[in-house]
Amino acid sequence: MTVYYRALPQTDAARPDDAYVLAGGWCWFSHVECLQRGEPAKVVAARMLPPEVLGRITSPRSAVAGLSMARPNIMGILNVTPDSFSDGGAFEGAQAALAHAGVMVEAGADMIDVGGESTRPGADFVPEDVEITRTAPAIKAISEALNVPMSIDTRKSQVAREALGAGAGLVNDVSGFTFDAELAPMAVQRNVPVCVMHAQGDPATMQTDPRYDNVLLDVYDFLETQVEYLESLGLPRDQIVVDPGIGFGKTQAHNLALLARLSLFHSLGCPVLLGASRKKFIGTIGNAPLAQDRAPGSLAVALEAVAQGAQIVRVHDVAETRQAINLWQAVTTGVTDDA
Repeated sequence: MTVYYRALPQTDAARPDDAYVLAGGWCWFSHVECLQRGEPAKVVAARMLPPEVLGRITSPRSAVAGLSMARPNIMGILNVTPDSFSDGGAFEGAQAALAHAGVMVEAGADMIDVGGESTRPGADFVPEDVEITRTAPAIKAISEALNVPMSIDTRKSQVAREALGAGAGLVNDVSGFTFDAELAPMAVQRNVPVCVMHAQGDPATMQTDPRYDNVLLDVYDFLETQVEYLESLGLPRDQIVVDPGIGFGKTQAHNLALLARLSLFHSLGCPVLLGASRKKFIGTIGNAPLAQDRAPGSLAVALEAVAQGAQIVRVHDVAETRQAINLWQAVTTGVTDDA
């Protein structure tokens, strides 16, 4: 029976000399949680792990799209759509997109994620030509005016191809490279990093009645399979980012189960991205029915992701997230970057 190993991340300033560094980042660990289907979890000393498992958990992550994975990175969300759940219609058109991208970069965004198809629950399919018309001009305008890495948030190979030609440097596929069979080979041919996300079902139906045997391990297995598939095509593992897909075919209980043990995904040997900003479960737990009122809850979730070693947080509220992470790092370590 498969055993899954989850590092128990710590950030206390008093790190023991024999502790291990998680993914070459800012967290350390001395113990791991061992998980098996149908068995109670148990905690063991990290030194008891098989060397290859420990190596994958501890190995420093390579830079992705020019960004260091040894520190937390903020991916700013830029929806150039009329119907996204939080800000639909606010940034349509190349000039509006460029203006908002500039605001996010000034506020501390490390990367801009441009999407032209809403993936909110119940969203309709967007034809490729429409999605390209929305995204490619925005990406081109931003790439010509700002020095910031960009990702294209799409499930479609032709949309990604046009976006890469316009200046994007990472393909972020919410279907985990299961929607368009041509997308993964194209990304490999173009030698660009990717983000593979887990989703159950498509946006139109994913929240109807999502079910799992064990959501944490089921999502892990899917991501592991897709990472191995991408590797088999020739994409290096260190250029594959993984995202558990909070809110994509998942109930509130599923989301919380994934967030509580997010550090499991470091065992894949890939950088981890978390995108939970302003999502419904934050509004439910935080008593914030309107998406624009969910910044405080979104910050709480982002900080917990960083505390579990997630290298990238995908957010709407960039300035607030940058301030929160800077303060979290300062009070955790007792120093600032400019000290």
